[in-house]
Amino acid sequence: MAYEDILLEVGDGRATVTINRPDKLNAFRGRTILELCDAFERAGDDEAVGVIVFTGAGERAFCVGGDVMEPTRTMREKREGHILGPRLASAMRNSGTPIICRVRGWCIGGGNELNIMSDLTISDDTGRFGQAGPKIGSAPLWWGCQLMPAVVGEKKAREILFLTRHYDAHEARAMGLVNEVVAPDALDATVDRWCDQILRRSPQGLRMAKISMNTRTDALYGSVNAGMELMAINHVYGPEPQEGIRSFQEKRPADWRRFRDGEGPEPT
Repeated sequence: MAYEDILLEVGDGRATVTINRPDKLNAFRGRTILELCDAFERAGDDEAVGVIVFTGAGERAFCVGGDVMEPTRTMREKREGHILGPRLASAMRNSGTPIICRVRGWCIGGGNELNIMSDLTISDDTGRFGQAGPKIGSAPLWWGCQLMPAVVGEKKAREILFLTRHYDAHEARAMGLVNEVVAPDALDATVDRWCDQILRRSPQGLRMAKISMNTRTDALYGSVNAGMELMAINHVYGPEPQEGIRSFQEKRPADWRRFRDGEGPEPT
């Protein structure tokens, strides 16, 4: 397919998948997810590709999650996301090809979910990590809630998901969200070095290791599917995500108090 939102480069045993929306801090829309599905499926099926690098264009962000300035508004659009989100996760987790997430700048919300779906993460020290769900009346149900406890531990996962703090790259490494942190001018060389090491390993051995390690968390697919359905219903009909997204667009604090004090949502 012709790409509008991403770039795919293949050569020397490596595929590089780049979200190419730097003016949006690489926030994704439905079209972006569809293109990422295609790119990861193509790379995973290409026997000449031994490692995949996943990154974002520009200097400011890997990805800040879904584009809340252009949110999906209809149930049909949300249903499409229900199909495409798990399809992308399956393309990343089930290909058997190691995926290195290369992070510079913001890695927030759905962007951090893409990070934890990747096998390895290398960040420069501008990296900033975290989740945003409860800030906008939602939750990271696209593998965030499911995988986070396995990555960082139960208590830390609850801190990340409930408090929606931002963590610098060194904090992220200490908790297990990142494998290595380097200076900005060393990021590409480090990614190259890790790719070269992977390409000197047995493709079949890597595939068996990846698929076997995924076995425990593969049991969480049912939770992800239910989560995608909940997000579809909540984001279209739920007053809290409507308030969260509207407040973000209007650059003001969200008014959650009225959802706790019995007043309920404002009439629409």
